[in-house]
Amino acid sequence: MKLRITLSALIGAALIQGCVSPEVASTGQPEQPQKPKNIIMVVADGMGPAYTTAYRNYMDDPGTEQVELVVLDRMLVGNASTYPANVSGYVTDSAAAATALASGVKSYNGAIGVDENKVAVESVLQRAKALGMRTGVAVTSQINHATPAAYLAHNESRKNYNEIADSYYDDKVNGEFVADVMLGGGTSYFEREDRDIVAQFIDAGYEYVDTYNKLATLPAGSKVLGLFAPVGLPPVLDDSRKNRLAYLTEHAIRHLENERGFFLLVEASQVDWAGHDNDIGSAMAEMHDLALAMEYLKDYVSQNPDTLVLLTADHSTGGLTVGANGVYEWRPQYLRGLKGSAVAIATELVNQSQPAVYLANQLGFELTDEERQLSVELAAQKDVKAAHKAIKTLLDTRTNTGWTTGGHTGVDVEVFAVGAGSSQFAGQLDNTDIAKRIFTLLQGASPGALSEPVNGSRDCDFKSDWHCQ
Repeated sequence: MKLRITLSALIGAALIQGCVSPEVASTGQPEQPQKPKNIIMVVADGMGPAYTTAYRNYMDDPGTEQVELVVLDRMLVGNASTYPANVSGYVTDSAAAATALASGVKSYNGAIGVDENKVAVESVLQRAKALGMRTGVAVTSQINHATPAAYLAHNESRKNYNEIADSYYDDKVNGEFVADVMLGGGTSYFEREDRDIVAQFIDAGYEYVDTYNKLATLPAGSKVLGLFAPVGLPPVLDDSRKNRLAYLTEHAIRHLENERGFFLLVEASQVDWAGHDNDIGSAMAEMHDLALAMEYLKDYVSQNPDTLVLLTADHSTGGLTVGANGVYEWRPQYLRGLKGSAVAIATELVNQSQPAVYLANQLGFELTDEERQLSVELAAQKDVKAAHKAIKTLLDTRTNTGWTTGGHTGVDVEVFAVGAGSSQFAGQLDNTDIAKRIFTLLQGASPGALSEPVNGSRDCDFKSDWHCQ
């Protein structure tokens, strides 16, 4: 019996390390990986391992002895490295990471669907479209932001937002638009004085909606362009729908389902934005928005077992620490009653006649004398930027949260998977391995270059504009 236990433990350890394929371990004979009909790729932008730990603690019931598991814990299968091409060192930006996740090719920071030589590379979404599958994206950023762009387009700079938006209409796969469904923000890029891309998509037969409620009125199977904000969606704490990612995901699937299958990219874009802003309240709210979407997708797979759902991050943002200042505590209870994001609260605080009452109501807990005095001083200063910073610091102090940077870090990120073919993503991977294994599941060959070098201006100032990150 001891020998059996030891062998079992060794096989399990080997599987976790990716040294033995799950098929060989279970049957003794290699098998073809189970090929999914539908693939749903979820990217939680900026979600390093500290975010998933923090979210578990944030959701914990303090009345029980153990910290309860969350949906992510039930899907964890491995880890992935995130470094970009050598020219950009060890710490990636979202564009290079998304290009790696989408195409299996390392590139420089800022690259959208191109390699180091600025030659376009095929994405898994584009391959799915070429194979006759329906395709879509559902994100909380603008739909032409770095991550969705790397799956849909090719450009030498992520900052060329108008060019990327143009390519969504201009580029074709087998004579068809690359995406059948596009949901997120970005009207300012698609309705411009020089070009009205929304009108062009409408004329091409797409349904266009600009509110969440209108999205629910469309007949299933429609081709849809849904733009719900000028740029990115509001922070989820300030949005009218607190489950907006699950909602967008559900409706994207409703329009993509068909006999030949579909590929859907989902992005929890604003985990990253909260990390750049060092805003722990918004970070946990965006994580909850993601978790609700993953709960929906987990249920979807149980009803549609021919579907693969993958979740990973492109990198970690902010250097979040669960505990800080040499104190062995983290107090998430101060985040659970927030009624708005730090920036939204700050914007209104400077106009309040009773700032202490307002701030306590918005934060969801009673203020100390020092915090009440601070609120009065901030309201008198009429400086939204200073108030925003002070509220974030207050929440960091209350929760004992730490941050090491306003940018990215180079740590590995977790990989989560469930459904058909999910065993192919177990163990320690590189981010490019994720795309390569999806290509295999799509019955295609390995990725490669598509065209001549892509022209454009690399005008993104990564030091001054964190939206470039």
